[in-house]
Amino acid sequence: MNYRTGIGYDIHRLVKGRKLILGGVEIPYSKGLEGHSDADVLLHAICDAILGALGKGDIGEHFPNTDPLYKNVSSLVLLGKINDLAQGEGYHVNNVDAVIQAEEPCLKEYKSQMRFRIADQLAIDESCVNIKATTQEGLGALGKGEGIAAFATVLLMKKNTN
Repeated sequence: MNYRTGIGYDIHRLVKGRKLILGGVEIPYSKGLEGHSDADVLLHAICDAILGALGKGDIGEHFPNTDPLYKNVSSLVLLGKINDLAQGEGYHVNNVDAVIQAEEPCLKEYKSQMRFRIADQLAIDESCVNIKATTQEGLGALGKGEGIAAFATVLLMKKNTN
């Protein structure tokens, strides 16, 4: 197949005492995301989307939260490893489209930095990475500011073998 698509989703609880990292960018905020790694829901969703496109399971299978090697690891490292896996399977990421669901903080001024970090790690042009942010309009746990979630979709293309 020349093209493969995948979708990814992640959600983490917000807690005090952790840095908030989204898209590989530290965002000033009073809380951070709880998790074994840096808990970057955006990058985890992108990793799962790539893995889904490859038919290779999910991020937890590749980087289990029981492995001390991944304790507090930057999710940019995990994204790099997943990208290497895609490259090894003969594919490259063509584009990424993602949505972050967060009541707070406002992410507008950080999206360009996130796009840069993601594009850099995937070795693609920034124009091939799109990030949207939305609130939950006060509805549910996310709307009450208890956590942050992200969805991502990717298109993988077969590398030219000529």
